[in-house]
Amino acid sequence: MRRLEIADVEVMRLAVQQEITRSEDSRYDHRLHGILLVSHGLSCYRVADWLGENPRTIERWVHRFETQGFAGLQEGERSGRPHRLTEKQLAAVERDLRRSPRTWGYSQNLWDGKLLSHHLAKAYGVALRHRQCQRLFHHFGFRLRKPRSLIAHADPEAQARYKKTPPPGA
Repeated sequence: MRRLEIADVEVMRLAVQQEITRSEDSRYDHRLHGILLVSHGLSCYRVADWLGENPRTIERWVHRFETQGFAGLQEGERSGRPHRLTEKQLAAVERDLRRSPRTWGYSQNLWDGKLLSHHLAKAYGVALRHRQCQRLFHHFGFRLRKPRSLIAHADPEAQARYKKTPPPGA
């Protein structure tokens, strides 16, 4: 029987690793495979190399499996970085965004990331950069609205005279 080969190994390896991280079940199965390989006598370094993980991660899996059993390999809570805005503040910011920036004394007609960043610092004492403020817009379900340029309000006759190609039938 001839040896099987994958055409683009690196791309396939990355694709498989991304697929593993997509769901809790596949991450759990991934950990089980790591434990199985270690139980067959492979070193954590060898298993980590095969699975695309850090050797220390494999050691943590083995330790959690030995102390907690299968439950130790289940997906746990990830605390992450705490939010800078409380739930109450988030609700207030959403109410603020539903009103015009002019209500708050700003010269702009529409909210953007920079203006919201300034507003949060001024009104709530919370410093967020404009990119994080843009994520807040997305979180609240707002979509990007760009102000229309003056050409949208221009005279149609003047526009027709300016065009290089004559209208059809002229």
